[in-house]
Amino acid sequence: MSYGIVARIVSVGAILMLASCGGGGGGGSGASPGSASANSSQPTLANATALNDGAKVGDDNWPAGSTQSGGTGQAVSGLNCATRGNVYTYSHLSIFLNGRALALPSDIGTVAPTMAAQTGCAYPVHTDDESGKIRMDATSNASYTLGQFFAVWGQPLSTTNVAGLTGMPITIYVNNGGQLTKYTGDPASLVLPAHGEVSIQIGTPLGQIPTFSWTDPPSFDPNQTVLAYGGTVGTGHWQNGNTSTGGTGADVDGLICASGMSELYHVHAHLAIVSDGQWLALPANVGILSQCNYEMHTHDSTGIIHIETPNVKTFTLGQFFDIWGQTLSSTNVAGVQGNVVAYINDNGDVRRYDGDLRSIELISHRDITLEVGKQMPTLPTYSWYEPQ
Repeated sequence: MSYGIVARIVSVGAILMLASCGGGGGGGSGASPGSASANSSQPTLANATALNDGAKVGDDNWPAGSTQSGGTGQAVSGLNCATRGNVYTYSHLSIFLNGRALALPSDIGTVAPTMAAQTGCAYPVHTDDESGKIRMDATSNASYTLGQFFAVWGQPLSTTNVAGLTGMPITIYVNNGGQLTKYTGDPASLVLPAHGEVSIQIGTPLGQIPTFSWTDPPSFDPNQTVLAYGGTVGTGHWQNGNTSTGGTGADVDGLICASGMSELYHVHAHLAIVSDGQWLALPANVGILSQCNYEMHTHDSTGIIHIETPNVKTFTLGQFFDIWGQTLSSTNVAGVQGNVVAYINDNGDVRRYDGDLRSIELISHRDITLEVGKQMPTLPTYSWYEPQ
C-alpha cells in the first residue's frame, strides 16, 4: 500500500477498540511498565484500515533486508537465526518522517541460503514484506524488544537516531488493544506488543495516527497431504513435460540445461495450483528433456520442484513457468484464468503474497499455493518425502 492510502486516513474520533485479529487488537505485554503514560494532548487513533499480508505501507527509504552490521546468520542481541518457527504472533511498526509514512523493508532478519547452509534461516523477529508487520516467533512464549529488532536490522535506535534519521524530535506511541500511550523510555527497551502497533514519529508530529487491521490467510488444514515419491496430488490437467514454448535445451532466464550436472546445491520447493477449489496436479518432467535437465524441474506430479545446481543463485516461480512454457500472471496460471491469490508458507510462517507472482523465490521447503477463482477454506499442509 502506498503512502497515499495512509494519507487518506482522516477520520476523526475517539480511540477505536480494534478486533483481536488486527493491529492494536489482542493482548500482549505492551511497553515496559511505567514507561508509557496517557497524555491529554496526544494524537487520536484513526479508523483502522484493513490490510492483507504482502501490502506495502509507506514510501521506500531503506533497502530490503538486514544491513551488513545486522543479522547475517550470527547470534544477535540474544537471538539466533534458525528454521522459522511454526507458531508466531506479530507486532506492527510505523515510522513517520515529518508526517510521511516510510515503508519498513521486507526480509529484515531473513538470511538467504548459501552453499554451506542450503535452507537459509530467519531470526525470531523478522519481516516478510513492506506492510510494517514484524513476525515474532511464539513457540517459547518469549517477548522481544524494539532494540532487538533494530539490532537484527542493523540500524541504530536511540532518542536521537532512528535507522539513520537524525536531527529532529522523536516521539513514540504504542497502540495496545485500542489504548494509545506515549512511550518515554529508552526506545531499545520497548517491548513489542503482540497484535499491537508502535508508531515512531520523527520531526513534525501527527494529529491522528493510522491504525491497521489484518486479514489473515486461511487456517491450515489439520489433515496433511502426503507427498509420496512418484505420486500424484490433484487432478490431471496438463500434459507432462514442457510445452512447445518452454525450454528446449537452450538457457532459459539464465538457467542452464545440462547432462550430468553437479548438484552441490540441491533443495526442494512445492507448488499447489487450485482452481475453484479443485487441486490441479503439477505435471511430471517439467524441465527434463531427453538430452539434459534444467536446474529447476519436476520428477512426478506431487508438486515438488527440484532445484539442482552447482551454484547458489536466486530461483523464482517465473523462471519455472518459463521453463515449463506457461503463462503466470495475476489472472492466468498456465491457461487457468481468473483472479489469482498466492500464499507462501515457510514452515508455518504463512502470508498472502500481493506482489508480482513471477518474483516469488523458490527456497528449501517453501510451499506456494496459487488459488484461482473460488477461495479455499483452508491451506494445505504436507508430509514431505525427501526426494533425491
